[in-house]
This record gives sequence, structure tokens and C-alpha cells, in this order.
Amino acid sequence: MTYRDAGVDIDAGDALVERIKPAAKRTMRPEVLAGIGGFGALFEISKKFKEPVLVSGTDGVGTKLKLAFEFNRHETVGQDLVAMSVNDILVQGAEPLFFLDYFACGKLDVGTAATVVEGIAHGCELAGCALIGGETAEMPDMYPPGEYDLAGFAVGAVEKSKIIDGKSIVPGDVVLGLASSGAHSNGYSLVRRIVERAQPDLAADFHGQAFADVLIAPTRIYVKSLLKLMETVTVKGMAHITGGGLTGNVPRVLPENVAAVLEKSSWTLPPLFQWLQAQGNVADEEMHRVFNCGIGMVVVVAAADADRATAALQATGETVYRVGRIEVRQAGQEQTLIV
Repeated sequence: MTYRDAGVDIDAGDALVERIKPAAKRTMRPEVLAGIGGFGALFEISKKFKEPVLVSGTDGVGTKLKLAFEFNRHETVGQDLVAMSVNDILVQGAEPLFFLDYFACGKLDVGTAATVVEGIAHGCELAGCALIGGETAEMPDMYPPGEYDLAGFAVGAVEKSKIIDGKSIVPGDVVLGLASSGAHSNGYSLVRRIVERAQPDLAADFHGQAFADVLIAPTRIYVKSLLKLMETVTVKGMAHITGGGLTGNVPRVLPENVAAVLEKSSWTLPPLFQWLQAQGNVADEEMHRVFNCGIGMVVVVAAADADRATAALQATGETVYRVGRIEVRQAGQEQTLIV
């Protein structure tokens, strides 16, 4: 017997590595000493850092992958994978340096896997980090035919004196919200349940796009815009709005003695979330703790810097809302209030 008889095609794995090398090469940075193909990837920390602190993050795409399988759309989930990790390490002030992926399946389809990895490389280009390595695992009987799972790992660096930890946030500071590109990669177990119940026409026009395209729109990567902002003003805190929604993620960057008061009227709930809420009969409170509701990243700055920060973000292509303020937290009060 051979390994192929047992369900593992070594030749297919080798073919995939060769096929993705050009995509990975596009993401290279000068600090990469050795990347795809070795047992480990080598990365030299830039001399521009005097006291570098490494910041790491890991995540997956979650059940959004089920829609990729159903729609046979694999081009954008790679960007989702990169975004979930690089946006997370970004909020502590870190510049993403390199990224590794893990692609697991029951039977390797080189075309599908290459499409996914090319999407990962595109996400790395958007984030300015190198796709430095990864792992493809073909494991017969572990996954249903045609399905796969993804995990990603990002490492960044920040100057020790410039770590953003939210400790300087005080009452009177302003909360800015950066628009999301959709549901990003969170809440899809609920999204899919609502779609299954409502049975919409996935090919139908939905505010200028096919509904399927809206459902699977890739997660926005905020890295370059926010790194530029950090050079312009003092950023006191940032929160990536992922699982847990607005009410679960904003408190993660706030000192215990303050609360963020967000005003619903300051931004419009995007059509996708309006549809999900109506079709699923989802309460406002549940929407705010499951979905980003149109705000993919929150940035806290001093009131005196709010206008300059807004202008800087808009200049880099972000849609920015002044969504709220920081107040003294009352005894027993939640740390994020949506009014």
C-alpha cells in the first residue's frame, strides 16, 4: 500500500506549495531571511525598533466557511483569515510583520487550496505583512468532502514606549467608529440560521450587489489606515469589533473607572444588519453583542484630536463616524452603553 492509497496525496501537497510560492513572494518584506519551503521561517526584527515588543494573535474564519462551501466561493475567506488576526494585534499599536496559515482538509483539492492561499496573500498585502509560511494538512475522514478549515497566526512589533493599552483614556475623550465591510467573520452561526429560515434569492440585487456577495464580503483590514493615524495623533485606545459585538469588545480597552456611551443615531445600521434583524426578529441588545452593526473598529482619542483624527482616517479611505464619548462609570454600570 501507499500513502495515496490511504488518502494522502504527497504530490498534490508539493504541487500546492509550488503554486502558492508566487503569491507568497508578493508579500515579502526585507526582514524575511527564509520563508516558504523550510522547516521554519526566519524573520529579522527591523533596526527601526529600539525596544521592540512582539505582539501575536491567532484566529480562524468560523462558520462563515459554510457559506464559502455552499456558494463555492473561496476567493475572499483568506482575507477574512488575515484580517481577524492582524486587526487584533493592531489595536495594541503593533505593526503586523508576518503571517502563517494552517489549511486542513480531508482530501486536498489543489485548485481550491491555491485560491484560498492566494486570498491569504492578498490579505497580507493589504496588511503590509509577509506570508512567511504555513501548513497544509490532508487528513482523510476528518472533514466532509469539499470542506476544509482555516487558522491563522500573526506576529507584529511595537515600540515598548508606544504600546496602546487604554490606560490613558479619561472622561471627555471621543469615540470614533470606522465602518465595517459587512458582518466580517462573526455571528455567522446566527446569520446562516436566519438565511435558512428566510430563504432569500441569493442572486437577487441587494442594494447594488448580489445578496450572496453581501453575505460573504471579506473582512476589512484597517492596518495601513491606523498605522498612519498613529503617526498623526495620539491614539489612546482601539477595539476590534469581533465576536461579542460592540458591547463585548469596547470594554476590553477601557479602564475600570470609565464607560463608553455610544449613540445609535450617529451612524446608520447597514442594510445587511437591518435585514438580519427584521428576518430573524433579533432584539437590539442581541444585535449589539453579536454583530459589529456597521462599526468594525473603534478608536478613542482626546476631544482636541478628534477632528484631525477623522480627517486623517478619511484621507486613507476610511468611513468614520463620531459614535460616542467617554464618561465616568457609575457604580454597577456597564462599560459600554448604546443609547
